[in-house]
Amino acid sequence: MNINDFIVQVALPEHRAFAEEICEEMAESAKARGTGIAKRSPEYVANKMSDGKAVIAFHKDGSWAGFCYIETWTHGQFVANSGLIVSPKYRKAGLAHAIKEKIFDLSRQKYPKAKIFGLTTGLAVMKINSDLGYEPVTYSELTQDEEFWKGCQSCVNFEILKMKERKNCMCTAMLYDPVEQKHDVAKKFAEELHKKPKLYERFMRIKQRLVLSSKPDDKGGLKSLFLMFTVLFK
Repeated sequence: MNINDFIVQVALPEHRAFAEEICEEMAESAKARGTGIAKRSPEYVANKMSDGKAVIAFHKDGSWAGFCYIETWTHGQFVANSGLIVSPKYRKAGLAHAIKEKIFDLSRQKYPKAKIFGLTTGLAVMKINSDLGYEPVTYSELTQDEEFWKGCQSCVNFEILKMKERKNCMCTAMLYDPVEQKHDVAKKFAEELHKKPKLYERFMRIKQRLVLSSKPDDKGGLKSLFLMFTVLFK
């Protein structure tokens, strides 16, 4: 099975029939990983399809294979590509990357001036984001929209986020800024992640110690955390 076995496209209103299946798989996937996600109802997902703000993938046999949608924050200044999910039977075929690339292009088309960001603890997503030009940033560079942060309430690490006064947590913040477009760091980061995945494990161990031991207003600790990527990949 390879990526040529799939069709990845902008979702259409008639694809709303898959909304319930998609939401169920999102919940099951989060449970299996032991993490939390911003829970969305089938109605919410269906509306994203109707509005042309989602990407859906199908296997050539017609079965649903994957999904992702766009959310906007701070009056369209920030965009998040959320709810990325691939059906378990179609994983490891490069489909997640294809979906992320498609939703990224759709986001750039619809919101060309917006900063595109994400929070993740997953190595695979970090690799994909880096390939697309995202760079690791501090939480202060993300949207401060209260509605976005409410979505973290279903995450197992939410208490840590509250303790750190929303300045840090276990997720890595990544951002694509269309104005700066300084993506040499992102490119190098992606290359190193592909070559040395164990460095990611090291990063997460160090990050966990720093996050849990630092105070919310520890600017030095936050700066060290932000610069850690550079240190690890020297």
